[in-house]
Amino acid sequence: MLLKMKNMDQWSLPGGFVKKEEAVDQAARRVLQERTGLKDIYLDQFRLFGDLDRNDSKHLKKLIRDNVIAPELEDWFRQRFVTVGYVALVEFSRVIPSTDELSDKCEWISLESLPPLILDHKKIINEGLTNLQKKLRFRPLGKNLLPEKFTMPELRTLYETILGEQLDRRNFQRKMLSFGILNRLDEQRTGGAHRAPYLYTFDQEKYAQTMDQGFNTLW
Repeated sequence: MLLKMKNMDQWSLPGGFVKKEEAVDQAARRVLQERTGLKDIYLDQFRLFGDLDRNDSKHLKKLIRDNVIAPELEDWFRQRFVTVGYVALVEFSRVIPSTDELSDKCEWISLESLPPLILDHKKIINEGLTNLQKKLRFRPLGKNLLPEKFTMPELRTLYETILGEQLDRRNFQRKMLSFGILNRLDEQRTGGAHRAPYLYTFDQEKYAQTMDQGFNTLW
């Protein structure tokens, strides 16, 4: 999800400032709810971005020149900023992106077709994706990205999308079932051209336990 800033060609990640009387994780949950309207979804802090050269005076002058921020805020924005990066996972069709006071567009955009981004936001996206790919080896994924009932091919497609590679169908199914976090239903997905696959749900208790303790073997 990206924002296009007012009067500018560049886009940015949605975010916000931490209030003085607010914990950092609490601020992340607040910003996420303001942007998506959703609560209690997967949210994971992956890195602090604080390089000395990440502030750009030319970018600030352009924000003021194009009336994105008021001139009287220039001194405040010249201060050093650090960014705490979070990954939030949600099935994107559940969220209607909304703009804020600094943006005129807010849209879902494919990682393969990212527009020009401000400052180090492309680096933040790349590192967030890399972190998520590593997490797949130790933790389950899908509870916030799939419908309540889903097929094994749908789960595999989700993993392939995040990893950017194709996975062997049989090995993937055998591995996922070995973790004990899935319940196979006596229902099948009908209406397709091929054999109707069985539907699954996540075992909520075992899923939560595995999120805390990790897989018993590497994925």
